[in-house]
Amino acid sequence: MNVLLLGVGMQGRGALHDLARSDAVSSVVAADRDLAALEAWVGSRGYGGNVRCRGMDASNPEDLDALLSDGVDVVVDLLPVPFSGAAAAAAVRAGVHFVNTSYASPELRALAPDAEARGVTLLPEMGMDPGIDLVLCGEAVRSLDEVMDFLAYGSGIPEPGADDNALRYKVSWTFEGVLRSYHRAGRLVRDGRIVEVGAREQLLPEHLHVVDVEAVGPLECYPNGDVVGYLELLGLDASRLRRGGRYSMRYEGHAAFWRPAVELGLLDDEPVMVDGRAVDRRRFLAAALEPRLQYAEEERDLAILRIEVAGVRDGRDVRIVHEVMDRKDLASGLTAMSRLVGFTASIGAQMIGSGVITRRGLLSPAVDVPSAPFLDGLRARGVEVRSTVANAP
Repeated sequence: MNVLLLGVGMQGRGALHDLARSDAVSSVVAADRDLAALEAWVGSRGYGGNVRCRGMDASNPEDLDALLSDGVDVVVDLLPVPFSGAAAAAAVRAGVHFVNTSYASPELRALAPDAEARGVTLLPEMGMDPGIDLVLCGEAVRSLDEVMDFLAYGSGIPEPGADDNALRYKVSWTFEGVLRSYHRAGRLVRDGRIVEVGAREQLLPEHLHVVDVEAVGPLECYPNGDVVGYLELLGLDASRLRRGGRYSMRYEGHAAFWRPAVELGLLDDEPVMVDGRAVDRRRFLAAALEPRLQYAEEERDLAILRIEVAGVRDGRDVRIVHEVMDRKDLASGLTAMSRLVGFTASIGAQMIGSGVITRRGLLSPAVDVPSAPFLDGLRARGVEVRSTVANAP
């Protein structure tokens, strides 16, 4: 199969590394706005002649159409989120299958009928979180007769010892996107009741709890988006659940640091006027802080997923826990986040291109990605899922 990779930043490098080394992939066209940096990185990897580099302007539909007209079977979109709708639309126009790692946007949902009519698969949310977590959640839910608890956790943090700044945090994702995630409304389920969490409320103490993670210690958990949509997708009735939520995890004290920033409006969407110029608050903070939050070459990040689904199977109370913990690979230089996000997107593209996934239209990893071959693919890349099934107390 021939794959087009759009965007070769921190996560795109993981996808390119995997695609370039796959026997199932005949060629990869890697496209990025910074062609010189892309060519230098590819040249340092020794990937061989099956990788071609191209410059692109993601805001130019003609650039997208030209890249997609070159015998492409699947496109992997790892561009910044604002460009995903245009990239998906170009893929549907060209009749090319599409994979990305972002939440399914209104633009993608609107494209679903046309994609299905043209025989195109759209597979968003195929990264780490969302992505791996959704596959594991779907597998756990389908194994139970009744679900009572549905909890999903994700984290990208420095490993212990590398958490040596005031935030105990370093950047393995676009920091502007991280800041956006601290100001995002969501929904939880508590005792059968849907709880609305406002954009300025997610870091409040009443929405936090602590999970103890082996080899790391206690991590505080705050709401991350909307769990109710995924419950509906999996056929679950929120009114029958004790608990339901999607959470991000950080070292303790993180919420206490960012809560005042949220309350003071430092992460609001509206720009502020400074000397007659509009200044984007999050972009300013990201530009000011990101250089101080970088990993040293020998430091490693941790990417952590934890899925807890409890319910009834054959008349017995059962709790299922799936855990993933990955670290930066010092040999390749790929961060854990890049591995889990980029490898997952690559696996999804290859599952479509090889015919493992055959459904067309808009798909979700929670219901449309078969777990056995997907987990085999992760394992082959050195990513292990630890699973336990026990009688619930």
